[in-house]
Amino acid sequence: MREEKSENRLLGTVMAVQANYYFVCTDDKELLCTCRGRLKKIGQKAMVGDKVKVIEPAVRDGRGSIVEILPRHNLLSRPAIANVDHLLLLFALKDPPLEAWQLSRFLVKAESTQIKLSLCLNKADLVTDTERQDWHSRVQTWGYEPIIVSVTSQLGMSQLQARLDGKITILAGPSGVGKSTLTNALIPEVNQRVNTVSGKLHLGRHTTRHVELFSLPGSGFIADSPGFNQPDLQSEPRELALYFPEIIKLLSEKNCQFNDCLHRDEPNCAVRGDWERYPHYLKFLEELTELSSQQQQKPDLESQVKLKIGSAGEHYYEPKLESKKYRRLSRREKHQTLQEQVRYQTVEELAAEFEEEE
Repeated sequence: MREEKSENRLLGTVMAVQANYYFVCTDDKELLCTCRGRLKKIGQKAMVGDKVKVIEPAVRDGRGSIVEILPRHNLLSRPAIANVDHLLLLFALKDPPLEAWQLSRFLVKAESTQIKLSLCLNKADLVTDTERQDWHSRVQTWGYEPIIVSVTSQLGMSQLQARLDGKITILAGPSGVGKSTLTNALIPEVNQRVNTVSGKLHLGRHTTRHVELFSLPGSGFIADSPGFNQPDLQSEPRELALYFPEIIKLLSEKNCQFNDCLHRDEPNCAVRGDWERYPHYLKFLEELTELSSQQQQKPDLESQVKLKIGSAGEHYYEPKLESKKYRRLSRREKHQTLQEQVRYQTVEELAAEFEEEE
């Protein structure tokens, strides 16, 4: 009880995780914290984005202890972050060049997270007004209202800041599109390392190595996540249509003949047509159908692997070693086997001696 009276309980947000230490931001301070052993015993581990209760010792030295992890309303495994309110998908209009196929794949993956999505097109200063307007109109037909920005000329930055205010935003997109540069512009004191785009391959060199939240001016947080060039699609084939705003709009106007229509070659399909991203949908559907077929052909996963929880709270599987040939014998079992071998050898020797005597 004396300890409880001398400690101050605070509510904060986990900004970063390094080894067994957690950087927690409260209303008026930042603390370097560890987790109480009780949380580890019950299998709870704090992640970036978690809302936590922290105890600050009476001797205030900038350190504290996490004593409670509040319930999460969502959780992403890649990147490992909790309680995300907003997903900002960033692409460059040029350097590297904007490709419709890659953008479409990222959009589908972002939609599958079921997190509110905003599309931002960066480096507007590197293209003409006509090219900028063409991409704006093109993406609008996909069902998105993009924010066109330029960090160099500050074009669209105030509109973007208003979109981020008061939210925990995860910044995602391929390498080289300017995620770290944009973060530096929004929060100058962050000063993240920035690399140039490869002139030969027109690909970005990724500079972000771990997930970390940064406080935005006013309110809200933003996290520059480690980039990935091709996001994986892991949804069920029948769910794919939910991630295309064009399909949702078409189905709101007219229903397909069959409730289980995959919008491929079924008769009287309301979706099949010549809209721009329909070939993308068919290609993604083929990919997911093949993946689903492969998973069905595999033996029962639970009988071969066991679920493990990583240090960042992510879930992964390890193979079970069920076969006896992979298991080592205990010392006791080895000793018993050795005794039996000696006993059998002794009996055989005695029998042989008995036969000789007869």
